[in-house]
Formats: sequence, structure tokens, C-alpha cells
Amino acid sequence: MSSTHTGIEWTDKTWNPTTGCNKVSPGCLHCYAEALTKRFPNNFENGFDLTLHPERLKEPLKWRTPSRIFVNSMSDLFHEEVPLNFIQDVFKVIHETPWHIYQILTKRPERLFDVANHLEFHKNIWLGVSVENQNYIHRIDVLRQVPANVRFLSCEPLLGSLNLDLKNIDWVIVGGESGQKHRPMKIEWAQDIRDQCQKAGVAFFFKQIGGRTSKAGGRLLDGQIWDEMPPAWQEHYNVWTKSMRKTSLKKQTLELTA
Repeated sequence: MSSTHTGIEWTDKTWNPTTGCNKVSPGCLHCYAEALTKRFPNNFENGFDLTLHPERLKEPLKWRTPSRIFVNSMSDLFHEEVPLNFIQDVFKVIHETPWHIYQILTKRPERLFDVANHLEFHKNIWLGVSVENQNYIHRIDVLRQVPANVRFLSCEPLLGSLNLDLKNIDWVIVGGESGQKHRPMKIEWAQDIRDQCQKAGVAFFFKQIGGRTSKAGGRLLDGQIWDEMPPAWQEHYNVWTKSMRKTSLKKQTLELTA
């Protein structure tokens, strides 16, 4: 289940070469991905059990417009049951599609670290870890040890205040939980993280306040929308759209003179 149309504000497309996962920390309690498998059981033959989808590996090759692609919105690429050779296959596709940016988010940075020496970290890979409360800031330290052009944090659902070391971190996403059993986020927690980001010169993205639905609380923080992205995205987009325009123009010229 991949999508070229996503409701996730900080990405353009989702790509799910694996689906399914299991809970490893408090942020997983009301997992939206698990809820989707229950809501649409016909689309998920194995429910929320980890499942590999090799038939989806080549999907990004069909997407020609430079895009931000969230890898495994319905799973975790570094789940302990995903074989190393399959992760390598995913990285191979990333290498074959340098016009895209791939946003890989994990709650298992230790597995990422364990396999890192067997992977090639291309420039178009952004790596992130989930940090829902202060008990999980150790994930950031592991992330810093893995090569990546951009490193980011997803503090969603934000379940408490955070005191962050943002050294070598390029981007922070913050969001409150949504759903009937959502755990409310204090706005002060988000404000404090924003202030930490501004002090450290780190891009800050505020996704939502949260509530019974993802839109319930809106996206305003202190009266404004915070949609900051790492500079690497605009730089990447400018380079590749210019390159593709030149390629298209050259092709048109060849067709006209043939």
C-alpha cells in the first residue's frame, strides 16, 4: 500500500515495501498504521503482521517528479524481522532514483546501527528516529552515529516535554496524537521544542495539535503555521527539476530534428 497522494504534511508520497510491525514504546500504543489494517482488512492479507512486498520495490522508478518519499509509513524498515538483503534491495532502488529524497523513520535505531556497515548511504537518504518522551532521547545518540545527509526527529505523538541535544540534527517534526483515545499534548511542550530548534538553527515542522481527528486541533502554534524544511530539500529539488527540464528540452529538440 503505497500512495502518490498522502495526508502527511511533511512528505509527498509514501512507499511501503514492507507493512506490519509491533509495539516497542509508548508512542506505538494507538498506532495509526495498525488501525488502518483493521479498517481495511481486504488490503492487508496478513493484518499487521510484518510482511515483505518485493513486488513494490520498483514503484519509485515510475515516479518521475522529484519528490519526498516517506519509506514505510505502514511499517519500520529496520524491524528485526526484515532481512538485511531486503533492506539492501530497498537501498538499491534509492540509489537508482537519485531525483527523489527518501525519508526513513525508525523506532529501532540499534538495528539501523547494526546493519549500517552493510549499507550504502546515498545523498538522497534522510534518516530519522521517533522520540515521544524524554525516556527515548537515547535514540538520537544512535542516529548521530549513522551516516546520513539529513538527520531528523519525529516527536509525534509528543507525550511529554523534551530536553533535546540537537547537535548534527537538521530537522524536528512535532505533533500531538489523534484518535478517540488520544493522549492530549500540552502546547507548552511544542513551544519549548520550537524554541530549542530556533536556538540551534534547526528546521522546525509543527504537524498538528491533535484531538479526536488529526485536524481537530489545527496546525497553528502561536498563531502561525510552522512548515520549515531542511535547506537540503530545496537545493535537491532545484537541481533535479533543472536537470529534468534540460533533458526534456533536449528530447523535444531531437524529436523535432529527426
